Amino acid sequence: MNTFDQTSLWIVIIGMALGSFALRFAFIGFMGGRKMPDWLMRHLRYTAVAILPALVTPLVVWPSPTGGETSLPHLAVAALTFAVGYLTRNVLWALLSGVCGFLLLFLLG
Repeated sequence: MNTFDQTSLWIVIIGMALGSFALRFAFIGFMGGRKMPDWLMRHLRYTAVAILPALVTPLVVWPSPTGGETSLPHLAVAALTFAVGYLTRNVLWALLSGVCGFLLLFLLG
């Protein structure tokens, strides 16, 4: 299944854990009680806006139920979700519209 031996696998796991800890410590440990600069706060506001599409896009473009083939229903629900999010400027309404869109497709199909 994989070509890693036990030692290499544990080295990778420990390295990823140390890297993850270092990234978190950079903000929490060093910046703990200090006020962050305005330019950094401005950039951090866009984190959720960047992460949510990055998590969802592969599921829309290559959905598992179709074997990785792009499907029109997935694209239609993604377009609906985008439109609701753009018009309402509310993440919860956008997510709810996506869930309702897939629920409607499930009940009709």
